[in-house]
Amino acid sequence: MKNIFSYAMMSIAAIAAFTSCADDRDSNPTLTQPTTFVLNNPEVGTGVVDLEKSTSFDLTWSQPTEYTTQNAPVVATYTIQLSSKGTFNQEYLESNDDNTGADFISIDETTTSCATSLETSAVAKKLQMLNDYPEDADILSEPLYIRVKSAVLDASQKAYYPIVSNVVSMNIQPYYVELKDAAPIMWYLVGNMFGGKWGSEIGVDALPMFLKDGYEYNKKDGSGEIEYLNWFGTGEYSSSNENGDYGWKIQSSTFDWNYGFGGNAADAAAYDKIVYRNGGNDGGHILASADGVYLVTVNTAKNTATMEKYEGTVTDYGHIQISGDFNNWVDEPMLAYNKDGVENHAWYYVLETSESTSFKFKIEGSWDTNWGSSTFPTGIGTNNGNNIPVAAGKWIISFNDITGAYSILSLE
Repeated sequence: MKNIFSYAMMSIAAIAAFTSCADDRDSNPTLTQPTTFVLNNPEVGTGVVDLEKSTSFDLTWSQPTEYTTQNAPVVATYTIQLSSKGTFNQEYLESNDDNTGADFISIDETTTSCATSLETSAVAKKLQMLNDYPEDADILSEPLYIRVKSAVLDASQKAYYPIVSNVVSMNIQPYYVELKDAAPIMWYLVGNMFGGKWGSEIGVDALPMFLKDGYEYNKKDGSGEIEYLNWFGTGEYSSSNENGDYGWKIQSSTFDWNYGFGGNAADAAAYDKIVYRNGGNDGGHILASADGVYLVTVNTAKNTATMEKYEGTVTDYGHIQISGDFNNWVDEPMLAYNKDGVENHAWYYVLETSESTSFKFKIEGSWDTNWGSSTFPTGIGTNNGNNIPVAAGKWIISFNDITGAYSILSLE
């Protein structure tokens, strides 16, 4: 979910403009601050909900008094908040270095409906963060206190006119959850440059950018820098780029087209420029100013991106193979990121294996040039390097034959 309603604040601005006019009419919208709304008791019975053995439970609540009167209602966004103590004085925030004294925590996903189905696994993870249960502890059943926060969010998720519901409780059986560092945030390449594919199926319609080997991603939210190095072609630039044979965009894992990276149609010289679309107008496709190899870098913490001409040495190998234990070390062609018929240096392969295995990248028909390493899930392959390890699972393996960089992402 995580819905962001940028038009909400546009409505507020319009409302403010209307109500400030000298010839104000009774029909003009007026901002109001709701005072109450009611969270209903969850329909889970009087017993104990075992978070580990169940999947979800439902919550419903009444809609607060509209944030505006007359003819311009503003959409509210709702956040579920949890407490084991029944108090809601200090919120646990993952961005804080010290959460000592925190007595409640919020579920990440939000909704604009007056109902939600709360996954018990998400509840268990949040309670583990809040209460820090020891791994070997015999955790007893305990009450879970729940309330809902309503607010109007602008495009940056800043909250206006917040209000909280009453508190309801239910009995639960928590369990220990192994908390891991957040997985790095990944963005995906789509468009004409990538075979004309504009869908959201990873490894088919959308291809991942590369994690940077040795880069320290934010352990709390997974933000940092990801990159992509390959040949790009030119095309005719327009707001729609209907004739841009090499036009493309960058999408997040939500594949919400209102929030992604595109071109900048407002700039007549928009080639090589990447702009984040934050719920506003579509900026069009991204295009290179000249045929050549470019390095695209996305900062997932700041939602910024650059496209810079690459000046290093480039060898066109034609095709790259993957070979390993999983296929008895025979050549198996990797797929090109780029559309057919153009130069390509980024390759991918979807590997599904029921047991741990290893592999290397190589040129076709010879081991004279091959790339290997010993690190997972990223690394820099070198000629005659070690076999690259990978655990059981379904993975999309990406490789760049210019730098030897590889990146392995789970598809499960």
